[in-house]
Amino acid sequence: MSPRRPIVLFDLFGVIACHQRPGAMDDMAALSSAPTDAFTTAYWALRQPYDAGRWTAPQYWTAVLDSLSVTAGPDTLEKLRLADIDSWSRVDDHMVVYVQSLRERAEVALLSNIPSDHADAFLTAQPWVRRLDHCAFSGRIKAAKPDPAAFRHCVVALHAAPGDFLFVDDRDENVRAAQATGMNGHLFTGREELAAALDTWLPTP
Repeated sequence: MSPRRPIVLFDLFGVIACHQRPGAMDDMAALSSAPTDAFTTAYWALRQPYDAGRWTAPQYWTAVLDSLSVTAGPDTLEKLRLADIDSWSRVDDHMVVYVQSLRERAEVALLSNIPSDHADAFLTAQPWVRRLDHCAFSGRIKAAKPDPAAFRHCVVALHAAPGDFLFVDDRDENVRAAQATGMNGHLFTGREELAAALDTWLPTP
């Protein structure tokens, strides 16, 4: 059954934008003078408060370096911040075009786990994002997927019902979390497969 008010809610990285640039961890580890394996572990272990807007960029990077027993000044922290932003800056141009084309058939929104300073940079580099019906960035809404609060934010912000949404993400845990809030969910594996699923889910023009 088609929803009464179709809203396609997209994840960003791994769906519209690319995953982190290959080699980025090596480059940031070199900036921090730490082994790549140890740096990578610290980077991800401490990421959630930064994604969810509870830590600023300096707080996050200081915590990462402290966990590695590395002392660094503000210049190093800023270099790490900028390198990190750059590592997440690539998009899939075909998906960008496809997502924008869907606005002829549905409302289109974005729900991404991304720190607020990353979101600012992404919006500057990708102005098409501002034309979507809603953009929810975890660092701004203070809730990161799979926290149910992230999905509830989108429902409230769009004045919609959970069943109006089809949430698209490349991580199964996030899709299941969306479904637990009453949204429809789709595990993203590719654009053609997504297009076929949306042709079934969206109302007939």
